[in-house]
Amino acid sequence: MSYFDAASSHPLHPVARQALLASLDEGWADPARLYREGRKARLLLDAAREAAAEAVGCRVDELVFTSSGTRAVHTGIAGALAGRRRVGRHLIVSAVEHSSVLHSAEALVAEGGSSTEVPVDRTGAVSVEAYADSLRSDTALACLQSANHEVGTVQPVAEVAEACRAVGVPLLVDAAQSLGWGPVEGAWSLLTASAHKWGGPAGVGLLVVRKGARFAPQGPVDERESGRAPGFENIPAVVAAAASLRAVRAESAQEALRLRELTERIRTRVPRLVPGVDVVGDPVRRLPGIVTFSCLYVDGETLLHELDRAGFAVSSGSSCTSSTLTPSHVLKAMGVLSEGNVRVSLPLGATEEDVERFLAVLPGAVAGVREKLGTQAPVTVVEEESLVVDALGKRCPIPVIELAKVIGEVPVGGTVKVLSDDEAARLDIPAWCEMRGQEYVGEEKADQGTAYVVRRLT
Repeated sequence: MSYFDAASSHPLHPVARQALLASLDEGWADPARLYREGRKARLLLDAAREAAAEAVGCRVDELVFTSSGTRAVHTGIAGALAGRRRVGRHLIVSAVEHSSVLHSAEALVAEGGSSTEVPVDRTGAVSVEAYADSLRSDTALACLQSANHEVGTVQPVAEVAEACRAVGVPLLVDAAQSLGWGPVEGAWSLLTASAHKWGGPAGVGLLVVRKGARFAPQGPVDERESGRAPGFENIPAVVAAAASLRAVRAESAQEALRLRELTERIRTRVPRLVPGVDVVGDPVRRLPGIVTFSCLYVDGETLLHELDRAGFAVSSGSSCTSSTLTPSHVLKAMGVLSEGNVRVSLPLGATEEDVERFLAVLPGAVAGVREKLGTQAPVTVVEEESLVVDALGKRCPIPVIELAKVIGEVPVGGTVKVLSDDEAARLDIPAWCEMRGQEYVGEEKADQGTAYVVRRLT
């Protein structure tokens, strides 16, 4: 099996495995105790904190270990908001943040606060100007990921941090995807990360609160981890996390060049090998190992199963691979195609041979899925000089497939209405128009579902 889903969870780094096994025998005692075994555990914990702080670029006393990256995000946002409650209860996030950040924003709104989602462009990047314009006198905190987890786009963190610093608003950076590649630049105030994203064990997160940032821990205060992360530290896992972070950083410059070449090979060749493909994300400002593309007329879940049978573990942001009827919030915010979405995220050590084999297998897998999804002739009627396609009860990509079948039947300037009750159609039909040079007119109310109106231009 070729594992191409490192952005979800990276395989355990060999250094992490060695450190974990070694520290199981030395780091089991309570590091708060003064007897010999406690002192051994404290030395291990202190050394791990020092190594992690060096990698982040912060003071040792600014960094605490949490039980996960998600816990670090929730704790960081809640503590920063509470520390600045006299300023206000307004939170700024980007529209493509990790769900842990968006869930924190939802919780704030439910409690009577307010939040602003800063939009992104079609590459998934925020505009520094738009972010600055969202800052208000009652803004308590702003959040921005260092790089996107679904499409790999790197955000302008340093510029946004400077805009926030100019008006005295702290910026929390979710660095889960990027920390293994290097420190986050800029005058950020808080930072979070998760060890399993760089080859450390799951269940270890980092929370950094820089000196000068107001922070009030929420809930019962524990004497451990500066009162910011209650509970007994998992010292073997913490040691393994810090050791692997140091190890991957030592390899990062060389690996970044190698993986960037491999993902560029995928970005360039997939559109040539497979018709109807949209490669998404910024082509330049992106993480080395992530490349994401969407295939027209393909069901994402079926395609992932086909690739799994061929020996490739990949993931998707498509609505068809989740248990919901809504598209990925990242792809939706970008306004790109969600159907048939494939994210390839290469782990350290991924080989050229595996990538070449993936490129050889992919065209046949896509063609096979498209053949399986071949539908009967769509049910159409002519209504007031517009062709109406009934795709009710059919999930994407079927509504888009049926639109593609009939668009040539109307004259240039004519319109097609696609009736659909699948939420994904709201994203995929406009994205199809963008890819195929047709005009998306908009939505109209219908007795059932929604009518999506498309005008033929070519």
